[in-house]
Amino acid sequence: MNMNTNSNPVENWTFFSNNAHVLVCLTKTPQPTMREIAIEVGITERAVQRVLSRLIAADVIQVEKLGRRNTYTINAEKRLRHPLESHRTIGEFIKMINK
Repeated sequence: MNMNTNSNPVENWTFFSNNAHVLVCLTKTPQPTMREIAIEVGITERAVQRVLSRLIAADVIQVEKLGRRNTYTINAEKRLRHPLESHRTIGEFIKMINK
């Protein structure tokens, strides 16, 4: 759940899930800390861990440990999961968001 302080339920929603928000953060820097992602997305570090675990399990991202930091590589050729968007790739989604 997004940690927005806005209490109006009509205004307290976004078009994209936390999964998408974390993925967008990974496009900005391949070595963010969980804390940096959590702050940017507005979720807890534990929620970031869950999202990253899902993205890794779905082969959307790969993780490599470099020293004390993790480097994340996005599988841009992976197709989006929902049937409405499955004709598009992660790379196309990222390109659309980062315009």
